[in-house]
Amino acid sequence: MQPDGSLEVENAVRAVLRDVLGLSEERAAAFREETPLFGALPELDSLAVAGVLTELEDRLGILIEDDEVDGEMLETFGALARFAQSKALG
Repeated sequence: MQPDGSLEVENAVRAVLRDVLGLSEERAAAFREETPLFGALPELDSLAVAGVLTELEDRLGILIEDDEVDGEMLETFGALARFAQSKALG
């Protein structure tokens, strides 16, 4: 069972990836926990990472510190969603 609000945060992460990376609705909807992101999606380069993080901050009303950003949090869709959930749902 997921904590209250976690599905909303996951959907926000999916929408951010779709909007910032220019992905189709279908492609973003197909992302699962284990879907690889950084290094697997050509659209997600280092410049796009900054856009994704900024957009997550705006949409979720969170602050992401530089020292919180690492390759592990961007490795999979699930890892990014869990990170965003931890920040938004605290």
